[in-house]
Amino acid sequence: MRTWMIARDLEKEWDGRLLFEKINVEVTEGERLALFGRNGCGKTTLLRILAGMDEATGGNVERILPIEEWGMMKQHEEVPAETTALERAYRENGKLYELKVRLERLMHEMSGSGETAEAALAAYGPTLEQYEAEDGFNWENEVEKQLQRIGIPKSTWELPYASLSGGQKTRVRLAALLAKSPKLLILDEPTNHLDEESLHWLEEQLKSYAGTLLFVSHDRQFIDEVATAVCELNPDGITKYRGGYTDYKGHKERELREHEALHKKQEQQRKALEESIRNYQQWFLQAHNSATHQNEVKITQSYYKAKAKKNVSRYHAKQKQLERLDAESVGSVRKAPQLKMNLEDEGFEARTLLRFEHVNFAYGQQHVLSNVYFQLDRGDRLAVRGPNGSGKTTLLRLANGKLSPASGEVVLHPNVKIGYFSQELEGLPVDQTLLDSLLELPNMTQTEARTLLGCFLFPKEDVFKKIGDLSMGEKCRAAFIRLYFGGANLLILDEPNNYLDIDTREVMESALMRYEGALLLVSHDRMLVRKAANRMIDLDGKGGFALFEGTLEEQEENEKLRVKNPGGREENERRLMLELRLAELLRGEAENRTSESERKSVLNGLPEIFSADTMSEINEIKKELTKFHLGH
Repeated sequence: MRTWMIARDLEKEWDGRLLFEKINVEVTEGERLALFGRNGCGKTTLLRILAGMDEATGGNVERILPIEEWGMMKQHEEVPAETTALERAYRENGKLYELKVRLERLMHEMSGSGETAEAALAAYGPTLEQYEAEDGFNWENEVEKQLQRIGIPKSTWELPYASLSGGQKTRVRLAALLAKSPKLLILDEPTNHLDEESLHWLEEQLKSYAGTLLFVSHDRQFIDEVATAVCELNPDGITKYRGGYTDYKGHKERELREHEALHKKQEQQRKALEESIRNYQQWFLQAHNSATHQNEVKITQSYYKAKAKKNVSRYHAKQKQLERLDAESVGSVRKAPQLKMNLEDEGFEARTLLRFEHVNFAYGQQHVLSNVYFQLDRGDRLAVRGPNGSGKTTLLRLANGKLSPASGEVVLHPNVKIGYFSQELEGLPVDQTLLDSLLELPNMTQTEARTLLGCFLFPKEDVFKKIGDLSMGEKCRAAFIRLYFGGANLLILDEPNNYLDIDTREVMESALMRYEGALLLVSHDRMLVRKAANRMIDLDGKGGFALFEGTLEEQEENEKLRVKNPGGREENERRLMLELRLAELLRGEAENRTSESERKSVLNGLPEIFSADTMSEINEIKKELTKFHLGH
């Protein structure tokens, strides 16, 4: 395989601080490399240096592949306000875009008269020939085709690019880059704001991409699906591991075990050498003193001098062994600071915390949610999934009381305490420092506040930063501090791990899995949903929803079985519908409850007296379910 780029001994200083050094990396044709590291370690800076967009403080980059054949998607960019979505896609290929704009200008000038029209007519032919020679029209078709494939319909193309959502902007830029088809593609956080369908599309595109790929992403499943190797960036260098994120974790755990075993062995050797050195020192002194006091018989004196000399020789040999051991010592494992987080609720005896009763919601004429019904019990961890714009955040805001349904009812237990995390991070006291925001809490001392901020990776002088001046990742951690103190028994989390690095995400996942209250979650991080959720709601973007009683893994397995046995699909759906209906009836959800006392009795898990009609329906459902079970 050909080598496209080699970086040697790169280092970068930032505001007087050494960001990284001793960076040696080689990118060869066909590789798909994931650049991995904690927030702030310099991943974006390194990508910019490799692409020639920034200068390194030291070292050099040899680009064997011409920079014209590179393509890069940056995290942030400035685009003129009047640019449409389609124009932004065309702009990615600068050379062809300039020719296209020139052709359009010449066509406009040709429609006039006089010398300008004649000059335009003379220039149009050669420009058109050049555009055709560069395969411009096929490129235009490819741009439009990629836009539609990634979910940007024609109705969106003439909208101002600035008016698009974050996810739409990401998709436009990805489509434009894939249409350009560079030999080396650099993507900085391409998975940000993408829904699951778009993520799957991107994974398939990149797995079949003929070029070379270097990317940064905090989506672990995306790294697993796409990467052929993971390059871990640290302040003192870069290490390459074959495989995806799961392989990388396996390599790191094995390295850690081997490192700890070697360190333990070296420490045992050190103690043995130090003990030997102490013994030889003691023996030398004893022999030397004995030789000094032996004046009567010269032969005896000579014996003790020889013994002392021998002990000195052994002493020096052991000292050299200790020096070699110190030089080769691996040292103890240096672990980077890690967020420490434990979410606790204040104790809650009631079973049911939240119930949606046939809820409908619309923005004007656009129906977002139709006939949504489910209940959330203590210990439930319910993930809400669906494409962007399908109403996930709306459902969470309805649950939190920030929106009211058009019809139906959202019933919260009167004693429930909600902890809400918004993806917009609204509600943070932006004018306060981190320290002051904690000192407002009852009985909070400055020592306790500083210790807690340290647990959330805000050390020393960082505690005096204003919350409004923090990075998005830091604001996420600040928002989690508020949840930490909330004592909530119902957590409603809307994209809680956006902007967090993978290490911090995994700590947060562990905290959520230990949490004993109820959880209502929206996240595009499939690994978080896979680990934390035990029930699923899928929104289809047209107002409909489906409730699945099980984990994401069980849902995927269920879907595989449906594909293998399409004839049993309707039968399986019928059985699931009957089970859900039976659960509703047994909980009393199908009864027409009119009084507040009746509603509270159900929320507290108290039994109800069913009507004759309800009992009849329960019996009929049980009979039909029995037939299903006997049949299988």
